[in-house]
Amino acid sequence: MPALTTAEAAAIRARLEAYEADAGALAGPLRHKPHLLFTWLNDLVRHPRILDAVQDVIGPDILCWGTSFFTKNARDPGYVSWHQDSTYWGLEPPDIITAWVALSDSTLANGAMRVIPRTHMMDQLAHHDTFAADNLLSRGQEIMVEVDDRQAVALELRAGEMSLHHVRLIHGSDPNPSDNRRIGFAIRYIPTYVRQMVGGHHTASLVRGEDRYHHFETEPRPAADLSPEAVAYHAAATGAQAAILMRETGKPMRA
Repeated sequence: MPALTTAEAAAIRARLEAYEADAGALAGPLRHKPHLLFTWLNDLVRHPRILDAVQDVIGPDILCWGTSFFTKNARDPGYVSWHQDSTYWGLEPPDIITAWVALSDSTLANGAMRVIPRTHMMDQLAHHDTFAADNLLSRGQEIMVEVDDRQAVALELRAGEMSLHHVRLIHGSDPNPSDNRRIGFAIRYIPTYVRQMVGGHHTASLVRGEDRYHHFETEPRPAADLSPEAVAYHAAATGAQAAILMRETGKPMRA
């Protein structure tokens, strides 16, 4: 569905690539919750066209729990194994939606996301950690059931379009053997009644409506890109989130 105009998507991509040209790829902790570091990404998670679609699914009181870039450069071996997002997030109930916003065209040729329809109605399934070098997931987690690839549907998107998927949906993506870069920005939205069931420090950004539950510390908007205050807050917030996502592994969050 439409999220951004072609011009809006191009402008955001240009700002990302300008940063990368100056400072290198957003990797490690910087890849996660970058909306706490950059004003233009903080604006993006509040984009009314995105929030209107999310509100239709989860209601008018909306928190942004997290954001991540899923970037595959030209001829990139990176892939995403079949998995459910909910495996290590620790959020309950599972009324959680991801807006996957394409900042470049995302096609089968460059490794578009594929999904197994109707699996969002399944319970949480067992996964095992692979920590495979080219797997873009934090633990290289892979679902421990046989997935029939013949059922998979590709979510091919033009730059500026987005898909929405539920936290239980089985999905993944192949490497990018093409000459075209694929850039996706995943925004994780939850209604304000959702709770974090593990860990001790939880933060989220109120992006629409009212928070009557206060299960999460409200994240501040960055006053300027990479301001010292924003960098310090981001480090604390991503450190707490990494402790949840990587619990019991003894490993840090991967790039």
